Amino acid sequence: MADQQARTSSGDKRPSDIPAIRWEEPPEGPVLALLDQTRLPAEEVELVCTDAAALVEAIRSLAVRGAPLLGIAGAYGVALAAARGFDVIEAARALEEARPTAVNLSVGVRRAEAAYQAALARTGDPTAGAMAALAAARALHQEDAEASVRMAAHGLALLDELLPGGGHRILTHCNTGALVSGGEGTAFAVALAAHRAGRLRRLWVDETRPLLQGARLTAYEAARNGMAYSLLTDNAAGSLFAAGEVDAVLIGADRIAADGSVANKVGSYPLAVLARYHHVPFIVVAPVTTVDLDTPDGASIEVEQRPGFEVTEVMAPQVPVAGPGGGLPVAPLGTQAYNPAFDVTPPELVTAIVTEGGAASPVTAESLAELCAKSRQVTTP
Repeated sequence: MADQQARTSSGDKRPSDIPAIRWEEPPEGPVLALLDQTRLPAEEVELVCTDAAALVEAIRSLAVRGAPLLGIAGAYGVALAAARGFDVIEAARALEEARPTAVNLSVGVRRAEAAYQAALARTGDPTAGAMAALAAARALHQEDAEASVRMAAHGLALLDELLPGGGHRILTHCNTGALVSGGEGTAFAVALAAHRAGRLRRLWVDETRPLLQGARLTAYEAARNGMAYSLLTDNAAGSLFAAGEVDAVLIGADRIAADGSVANKVGSYPLAVLARYHHVPFIVVAPVTTVDLDTPDGASIEVEQRPGFEVTEVMAPQVPVAGPGGGLPVAPLGTQAYNPAFDVTPPELVTAIVTEGGAASPVTAESLAELCAKSRQVTTP
């Protein structure tokens, strides 16, 4: 199962220097080390997974999260099962089912599983299969880092086209930085590129209920990178739009359907409605692996339902409290909670979808399919 070990880092260390995930091979056998994102920003603690079951639990608890990183984690999880001599098919199915909305997880699992099966069929050697699965996971990890660089460049170019003159005031939701990626992220990477180019005036960070991933993680990354940012409650976003303080909305995605419908952390759809009413660009930034052309539309996306205690309690690892879910109770005992992890934004509310291959705008099934084909050409040797 998963062991925990504390790690410390210097106060000036940037998020991109802190590995969210890494493969290690100590004498006792290979492991997958994860930065436990449920403990941030109070402390940096690693989870060390020695089998796929431990990784499944880490995925479900959101210790490791974010669409691109889940794909990488899933691929490494298959490699870990193979290297440790576990049933690879069983491990792959368990990993795929850990977060059903996040299509990248399934993509990563299947890619490593296919590499394992191909090597096993060719050689009959499980060790060769394990090596092939690990090579596939490492390749996916590297490709995601490279895709992050290209998404940042395409996204910044689009911002400059839509908002000439710089001084961008960007609103973002959830967390889309180095903590969700093999590189510097998706939507956050665009904001970071604007910051480095001297064109970011303010990053508005939604706290992002129910797990406060904006407050705990995006603010953490923004602070580490020296960005000008302000944190706001999710329901304060409307007042920012009304005051004319938002120039663009940048979000990531967990699954994009063939028609351009976007599933992202719950709260994204209301931002799209606000952006449309106030004539503000609403831009989705995600790698092409997040686009699922086999899912025809938004109604076909399975939306994960999270435990109610994530709403009725505040999860704060550094606070010694004990509600039913282990957090600080903020609602009466027995309160029922509606807690979808995601909502779905229809394509007509999306200004553009940016991938490593460029941007689709307007967002239609045809423009998205064309962009996917272009992006896959970029990443295919």
